Amino acid sequence: MISTRLRLYAAGALLLAGIAVPAAAQWRLFESEFDEEKKPWSEVEAQLPAYPKAENLLRFEGGVSTGNRFYIDAPSLSVGEDGVVRYTMLVRAAGGATNISFEGIRCETGEHKLYAVGRGDGKWVRARDPAWRGIAYRELNRPHWTLFKEFYCVDRRQPAPTALKGILEALTRESQRLR
Repeated sequence: MISTRLRLYAAGALLLAGIAVPAAAQWRLFESEFDEEKKPWSEVEAQLPAYPKAENLLRFEGGVSTGNRFYIDAPSLSVGEDGVVRYTMLVRAAGGATNISFEGIRCETGEHKLYAVGRGDGKWVRARDPAWRGIAYRELNRPHWTLFKEFYCVDRRQPAPTALKGILEALTRESQRLR
């Protein structure tokens, strides 16, 4: 938040410059300019990661009632300056099919976004509609909910880039537990 002293200096500067701005407007102007909590959120452009390799996959439980197995590609995991946790997820269905996606989770709003889908030839195809969507609890298949609540956004705050180490450690422990 802006300190009272900073507000007084700013208001004085406006008066000295001869700018007639109502007092209420002055405070709103300075708060929006300096108060980090009031600045609009801006997403960092997501860069597609390298295609996942089997030796880098960390398994996690994405729903106890499903035959699917869920994995995060450890090298793809990142926490952006915008607070979005980005990762590659691999899902192996009970029938043998494999789906690979590059996604993001925004802790502050409880949303996830699909950036790209992996093809069988090891290349990415960008998502047609990369929109933020709410993360909902599902009884059967809930990998996004699990990542959101148990690994990425434990306290629902926007994680700092320094949180990456703790996230990786928690996923590694979970993967070892499921072996």
